[in-house]
Amino acid sequence: MQFSGKEDINAPIADVFRTLCDFELLERLALRRGVDLQRMGDVRHPESGLAWEVGFSYRGKQRKLHMSIAEHQPVTNLLVKVIGSGMDGDMAVELLALAPQRTRMQVVLDVRAKTLTGRLMLQSFKLAKVKLNEGFDRRLGEFARFAEERFTDNA
Repeated sequence: MQFSGKEDINAPIADVFRTLCDFELLERLALRRGVDLQRMGDVRHPESGLAWEVGFSYRGKQRKLHMSIAEHQPVTNLLVKVIGSGMDGDMAVELLALAPQRTRMQVVLDVRAKTLTGRLMLQSFKLAKVKLNEGFDRRLGEFARFAEERFTDNA
């Protein structure tokens, strides 16, 4: 199952990438939402195996994921591998400079089932795809506005 979306952000590509890779800030935002996470690796060198053990509650059950940076190409690409709860997936983020002060961010999340439990969960995702897509698009929009605000605050 695949989720994808794109957002145009009123900020230079380097600033958007810097916000995207501000892992300490993203960790704090996740903690505020009730996510339990443990970092492994150095945030200053994400290309050398930065990863997280993530725990969260979904539909009344505690879930665990292992997330790792699989590809880190400064200013243009970030690929995160996710493994856990009977499923695995990839989240690819690609940035494209539209103009000196405008960046297009395209995000593709591809989720695959590994077990019967994972297939059942994926089937429930398919039944709620419209609502999940809306949430995915809303989060992308929130990140885009957040990146714009950080750029205007630092300019």
